[in-house]
Amino acid sequence: MTAIPDLATIRAAAAAIAGQVRRTPMIAAEHDKVALPGEVHLKLECLQVTGSFKARGALNTLRTLSPAEITRGIITASGGNHGLAVAYAGHVAKTPATIFLPTNVPPAKIAKLEAWGAKVVVEGAVWDDANKAALARAAEEALTYIHPFADPRVIAGQGTLGVELLEQAPDLDTVLVAIGGGGLISGVALALKALKPALKVIGIEPSGAPTLYESVRAKRLVELRHIDTAAGTLAPRMSAPLNLQIITKHVDEIFLVSDDHMRAAARWLWFEHGVAAELSGAASVAALLSGRYKPREGERVCALVCGAGSDGIG
Repeated sequence: MTAIPDLATIRAAAAAIAGQVRRTPMIAAEHDKVALPGEVHLKLECLQVTGSFKARGALNTLRTLSPAEITRGIITASGGNHGLAVAYAGHVAKTPATIFLPTNVPPAKIAKLEAWGAKVVVEGAVWDDANKAALARAAEEALTYIHPFADPRVIAGQGTLGVELLEQAPDLDTVLVAIGGGGLISGVALALKALKPALKVIGIEPSGAPTLYESVRAKRLVELRHIDTAAGTLAPRMSAPLNLQIITKHVDEIFLVSDDHMRAAARWLWFEHGVAAELSGAASVAALLSGRYKPREGERVCALVCGAGSDGIG
């Protein structure tokens, strides 16, 4: 059985990646023309290196690789953000990075990947298809594969975000986290529940890609037959046993939001705070604006804005 990271492992990850990632700001959602319900803070992880939290997990994984594993090159499949993080890791390690992407990745993400020096291969309609092709290429060329969400090293890296946000706002009652494959919420939930067991961790998924919502309900991994969301970074057909195990135990509830909800939230972030969040990055705010998640009176909530982009505000 794959080992689940504990708080000591997450703290070790924070030490390992220090100096290579940013301590991103947390701001109060106040003075807004259209106010969010409750006492809300925004954790702006969209201002992280490469534009998302993914740099944390990719760099933590990089630090565990042997010189030989690094030298022969690294490879992954991504909806965009993990690919950017692996490209950044390749840049840091001065080793080639190959990123497989599905066809639904925005051209702007491809341009950013190439700017970081990565080799980009577009393969398949969704992440799952691109991932099969990436695994095949890794085997053919003896490249070092880095999984976007089902790797304890990646999860521990993402967990550093949970430690950081509680240092910034120790009185939080609830944290809202977007879910794609489940790597982010797995790491954040492990850290938060270890540090403050009574704190609620709420997952937010697209209604057009309810991968973990359905898996938790079924108490087993569910592979979706159809994906219907423009939030490509939140849209694998299936998660993994490790993530389902962690989420089932440590995430209090999962709510679904539509693409329209995420677009409205991305526009809200732009017009109210000057923050350019992609659809997936705005998912947590979408849950609040749409009323899918309704804070109780006096509840202190953190909405994690996890990725930058302009697909929701164009």
